[in-house]
Amino acid sequence: MRVRGPLTAVVAPGRALAPPAAWYQDPYSDARDPYSDALRSGRGPLYLRRDDGRLLSLDVERWCAAPDAADLGVLARCEGSVLDVGCGPGRLVAALAARGHPALGIDVSPAAVARAKLSGGLALCRSVFEPLPGEGRWDTTLLIDGNIGIGGDPVALLRRLGEITDRKGTVIVESLALDVDERCEVRLDNGRGGLSTSFAWARVGARALNGHAQAAGWVRHREWTEAGRAFTELTRRPGPIPPRR
Repeated sequence: MRVRGPLTAVVAPGRALAPPAAWYQDPYSDARDPYSDALRSGRGPLYLRRDDGRLLSLDVERWCAAPDAADLGVLARCEGSVLDVGCGPGRLVAALAARGHPALGIDVSPAAVARAKLSGGLALCRSVFEPLPGEGRWDTTLLIDGNIGIGGDPVALLRRLGEITDRKGTVIVESLALDVDERCEVRLDNGRGGLSTSFAWARVGARALNGHAQAAGWVRHREWTEAGRAFTELTRRPGPIPPRR
């Protein structure tokens, strides 16, 4: 994205649209939800509780720390302007700003956005399915820390990123280092009785991600692993974007 002047010039309030319920549900409407509490303290425990009762641990301490070796590999592959979807407490947005990138984080959690700003990053409290600044002009879009799961429909999410990202841009996705492809209803759980409302989520491994990307008009450009974490860089598939399913 070619930005004239500071990035804040393009970060204006958008016209709020209610995204389709099947794509997105806000689990953070309560200011005292488990996620907000964890970010305020900078530590867990915090889990995704599936509808079958299984708990999936979330790495709050890593999110709230400085970028680690795996994060640095992602940062090194970012080009031009960068949009971090589901930026959380903003470690990547702050690091990108320090490197001179025009960078913006978006997150539906007010606590996450507040912490991202305190860390030195620029962030908006907004869903990826709402109107965003610079749509169609971001050079790099990030889906890190499992955020390919947002909304429970990876193809719909990747199609949306096709509207946000420049035609010559890239999307960097962190997938699970597992052979998995599932949709589930989850709630945030602090392990002490605190639960969020239920929302749709997806868990996607690298092989499944490639299939979802193709269905959404993307192709794999490269894959790599670092410190047990798996990443894929996507570029546009030549030709028209496939019709919606």
